[in-house]
Amino acid sequence: MIAPQDAVAARRKLTNRLIAGKDAGRLVPFFSADAKVIAGDGSLLLGRDQIIEAFAAQFADRDFVSYARTSDLIELDADGVRAAERGRWIGTWKGEGATQSGAYLATWRKVAGQWVIENELFVTLA
Repeated sequence: MIAPQDAVAARRKLTNRLIAGKDAGRLVPFFSADAKVIAGDGSLLLGRDQIIEAFAAQFADRDFVSYARTSDLIELDADGVRAAERGRWIGTWKGEGATQSGAYLATWRKVAGQWVIENELFVTLA
């Protein structure tokens, strides 16, 4: 059986690959219906539909390349059904110097045997 921290890390890596593939629809199963995201620019996205729409808009930008998130730490609650993830993120666009990066925090919840994102907070630092 895979350890919960490894399962969350694997789901994170898969979301990175799906973002690089620019297919917003394939990200749907990774977010709870009531997920919340605070993007690096401070904007608030409420609910899975709004989050997926934001990804689709980003993917339509011809200069957008990808976002990659790298976990530094994944901690579990006592019941093993919620996890807190902390790490670094980088966004890349075509063109010289077209990157942004920073720190992120995410909460995950185990639902029907799968880990889904409840909340994410991205802080742009560079």
